[in-house]
Amino acid sequence: MNSVTPAADTVVHLLADAARHSGAREALVCGDERLSYSDYQSCVAGFAAELIDLGATGRHVAILMENSIDQCVAIFATHAARAAAVTLNPLYTEHELRPILADAKPLVLVYAEKFAASIEPLAQSLGIPNLIRIGAAKRLTQWQGRDLKLPQPLPSPSDLASLQYTGGTTGHSKGVRLSHRAICTNIAQREVLLPTRKDTEILLCVMPLFHIYAMAMCLHNMVGCRGTMVILPRFDADKVFDLLADARITIFAGSPTLFTGLMNHPRFASTDFSNLHLSYSGSAALPEELFRRWERASGAPVVEGYGQTESGPVISFNPLDGVRKPGSVGRVLPDTEVEIVDLETGEVVLPCGERGEIRLRGPQLMDGYHNLPEETAATLRDGWLYTGDIGEFDTDGYLFIRDRKKEMLKVSGFNVFPREVEEVLFAHPDVLEAAVVGMPDAYRGETVCAYVVPRRDTLLDAENLNDFCRKRLAGYQVPSRIEIVEQLPKTRVGKIDKLQLRGMTRQVAGAD
Repeated sequence: MNSVTPAADTVVHLLADAARHSGAREALVCGDERLSYSDYQSCVAGFAAELIDLGATGRHVAILMENSIDQCVAIFATHAARAAAVTLNPLYTEHELRPILADAKPLVLVYAEKFAASIEPLAQSLGIPNLIRIGAAKRLTQWQGRDLKLPQPLPSPSDLASLQYTGGTTGHSKGVRLSHRAICTNIAQREVLLPTRKDTEILLCVMPLFHIYAMAMCLHNMVGCRGTMVILPRFDADKVFDLLADARITIFAGSPTLFTGLMNHPRFASTDFSNLHLSYSGSAALPEELFRRWERASGAPVVEGYGQTESGPVISFNPLDGVRKPGSVGRVLPDTEVEIVDLETGEVVLPCGERGEIRLRGPQLMDGYHNLPEETAATLRDGWLYTGDIGEFDTDGYLFIRDRKKEMLKVSGFNVFPREVEEVLFAHPDVLEAAVVGMPDAYRGETVCAYVVPRRDTLLDAENLNDFCRKRLAGYQVPSRIEIVEQLPKTRVGKIDKLQLRGMTRQVAGAD
């Protein structure tokens, strides 16, 4: 196993290094706003000093903002103040935010002005002592041009960097505790498989920066390589196409939902991809057909990886230089052990080609869940992180994710993995999106129910699609019901919401 050295002691050290070596280089671009690395450091230093004066060191700072330069400064300033950043989903309702804020108990809440009417009463009811509204009257770019140095001492590797709350699509959100050491180790591990080019990369960030994927693959990634991050506040296909050409984007960080939306857009075929060096795909499984279509059209590789918030977050990636296998999430990062174990006990290690639960251990793992000792003990066992994902290795050591353990179906006693059925549905030329869930069945226990979105200007027929599946799947895997829908429900971070689909399916089964 290769051994890697953490990229730096902390992400704050990475920023200081970038300002020292490439101070004049553009660090952040958002619309007409631009921030060099020198100014980035000055703004972080200025706001960090404010947070320190409020007593934030060693405490939690909650951040509720959309993608913006202010949001980037707020996150790094929290780190520089030696506090833990609690980044919140701006699409969450009061009902969703209340338990997170009650659990995190932040000393400071930093929020965009547009959320004031909803977040201020909530914060006051929870007794959050310090509220900082960012808008016309206060911007976190106010220290631009001041040549400020970061507050001393800088954080230490063991300090808590982030308290990152998971999406909670299968239950309540859990606060994942990630140290600076874990994050910086993971940056260095990822660089072995996906090396970035110093002072060269220009990355387009459309993914939400409150989420662990964009935090790791965009925010921290670009500071680590002294690259430029071009920020879109929210997804807009026309703006994505404009920026890919006009901003000379070299890296695009996307998700299957984004790739699908862009490839179904009229401008996709005429887009200038000439500067694109590679694309990342994360956040959810990338169907093989999407992989092939994007790569053919863009002329640049799309590399799929795998990770979880609890794992710092990256576990594996298809290498940039070397074999990239469609359908696989690639090779395991150095200094990371991954095993496939039996689903019943989690103790029997299975050989290549056999499916089981993925468990791993390595220096990038979380410290545990905040205020949840029992759930921490269930997930971290004897040094191993049990992911809840089902996967297998091939003989070349490439990892394949087959499904979530909780989503596996039992049809007449046979295991059915929804992703396998979805891959077949995606292979149909008229299918744009597809999702598979279980439908209760009195005789077989469960049957397969598929929800399918057709491509534009096609007439997708459920019976034809069913015949297509029968030629490619075992009988028990073939959907017993196919629903043609205009769109699939999505979670707040853009993943297909299978929890909602299962609820819809139970209603259908009850009506039948």
